Amino acid sequence: MYKHFLKPILFRFNPETAHNMIMSSLTLLRHIPFGRAILRSTCSKETPSLEKEVFGITFPNPVGLAGGLDKNGEHYNDLANCGFGFVEIGSLTPKPQDGNPKPRCFRIPQDRAIINRFGINNKGVKNAVEHLKRDRPNVIVAANISKNTTSINEDAAKDYETSFALLYDFVDMFVVNVSCPNVVGLTALQDISFLSDIVDRLLDLRRYYDTYRPILLKVSPDLSTEQLDDIIDYCLRSGIDGIVAGNTTRSRDGLTIDPKKIEEIGNGGMSGAPVHKKNLELVRYIHTKSEGRLPIIGVGGIMSGEEAKAMMDAGASLVEIYSGFIYEGPGLIKKILTHLENCIK
Repeated sequence: MYKHFLKPILFRFNPETAHNMIMSSLTLLRHIPFGRAILRSTCSKETPSLEKEVFGITFPNPVGLAGGLDKNGEHYNDLANCGFGFVEIGSLTPKPQDGNPKPRCFRIPQDRAIINRFGINNKGVKNAVEHLKRDRPNVIVAANISKNTTSINEDAAKDYETSFALLYDFVDMFVVNVSCPNVVGLTALQDISFLSDIVDRLLDLRRYYDTYRPILLKVSPDLSTEQLDDIIDYCLRSGIDGIVAGNTTRSRDGLTIDPKKIEEIGNGGMSGAPVHKKNLELVRYIHTKSEGRLPIIGVGGIMSGEEAKAMMDAGASLVEIYSGFIYEGPGLIKKILTHLENCIK
C-alpha cells in the first residue's frame, strides 16, 4: 500500500512537509481505537531466531531506525510498531535550534537518494526528556546527542555532558554525533584532541550512575584512513562501547542525475542507495582494523534484505535504515527480517 498509494502522494510534497505529515499521522493514530495494534499487526514480525545481545542489551531483532527521523524523541513507540528492534532519536542538542534555512532537504528518486542540510533542527533535549517521561518507551531507545551550532568547538564537551546527564535515566544507550556535515565545524570534533575531551568526560560522568548505558561514536564515511585509524585506536583504549558507521557523506559519487541539478541543490549530506558501498567498506575496515573488538551498527543505503545481510557479513552487529524507510516504506523492515531468517535456516 505504501509504494503504490501513500508514497506517490507524499512525494508530491516537499520532503520536510511530507515528513511532518507522517509524524502528525502517527500522532493521530494513537487516538484511533486499535490504531497502534493494526499498524503493529500489519508491519511487525516476530523473529526469535534473530534476537541478539550487543553492548549488554538484548535486541529483539537487529534492524533499527537511524537518527534523523524522530528528531525530537516524540514518536519512538509509534515507529516501534513498524517492527524496528530499536529506535535512534535525535540528534538532540541542549538548546532548541531552528537549523539551516529552507529548502534544506531534496529527494533524488531515480537514484533513491536524499540530500539534506537540516543543520540538526530540534526542539532541544528537555522537550525530549518530557516526552520520554510521559510516554515511557516500549522499545530500545538510543539517544543521538550533539552540540548546539552556536557553541564553539572548545566548549562542545559541555553541550554533550548536558544532554547526556538529562537523558541518562530515560534511554538505553547513547550515540555521540560528531560527524554531521551540515553543522559548521562539527566534523572537526572527530579530531582526537576534541573527541577525547568530549568522550572522556562522558565516560567519567557515567561512573556516577548505577545503571550502565553504552556509549557509541558516530563516524563519517568521509574520514581519511589515517583519521579513522586514530579514532579506532582511541575507541579501543578509552572504553567506547561501539561505533555507528557511518553518517551522511559530502560526496556525490553514484548519482546519475544531471551535474547541474546537483550543483543547484548545493551543500548537504547525502544518504540513500549511492552511499551503501562506501559505508559497507567503512564497516568492513573498522571490523578488520579493530579485530572484531568494536561492535558496529552499520547504516547507509540499505534498501533490501540482501544489503542488510551484506552489512552484517562485513562486520556489523546491528543495522539501521533511514532512506530505505522513505523509499521502500515500513514493509522494508519485514523484508529484511525475513531474509535474515532465511539465511539462518
